[in-house]
Amino acid sequence: MQVFYIHPDNPQPRLIAQAAELLRKDQLIIYPTDTSYAFGCRLGAKEALDKLKQIRALDDKHQFTLLCRDLSEIATYATVDNAQYKQLKAHTPAPITFILNATKDVPKKLAHPKKKTIGIRVPSNPIAQALLEAMDEPILTSSLILPERDDILDDPFEIEELLSNQIDGLINAGIKTTKLTTIVDMTGGMPEIIRQGAADVDSLLL
Repeated sequence: MQVFYIHPDNPQPRLIAQAAELLRKDQLIIYPTDTSYAFGCRLGAKEALDKLKQIRALDDKHQFTLLCRDLSEIATYATVDNAQYKQLKAHTPAPITFILNATKDVPKKLAHPKKKTIGIRVPSNPIAQALLEAMDEPILTSSLILPERDDILDDPFEIEELLSNQIDGLINAGIKTTKLTTIVDMTGGMPEIIRQGAADVDSLLL
């Protein structure tokens, strides 16, 4: 496993490029987002996805989230009308996962098996944004929650100790205060708050 010590506010481009190269090789990494550390891999990286599912003991019903650099990427993977686009624009980047109807560009294994939906998020975290820019494509992401624990791991040294033999790369940006992502379902007539987390989205309901 490779470990990259990256500054949380001013990510070093050379190290970001090296971490992005792991993702391009369909490897599984752990990196910081604006709410916590998370698993990340390329969309369609089957081996990395299988590894992630095994580590987290996830079944095929689990809905994954795509981390996108900006709204221009969202249209490729989710169906968004004009009203929804305006709402997304007003609330991104932010620690919010929007549940949207998936397009055919989303592999069947990643969309919700019955609803055909996908979680989409635009992060404000500098490292996550730098990775997305270097990749020039979304990152498939999943919370860093292990089956035997209820908490999200926030100490990169503990993460390294527990998972060094199961992942390919770790971005160490120091201990991170863990927050919950707000989840909003945009697939109905009105936005529905599924989980209230770090971001206040009351204005979406007006």
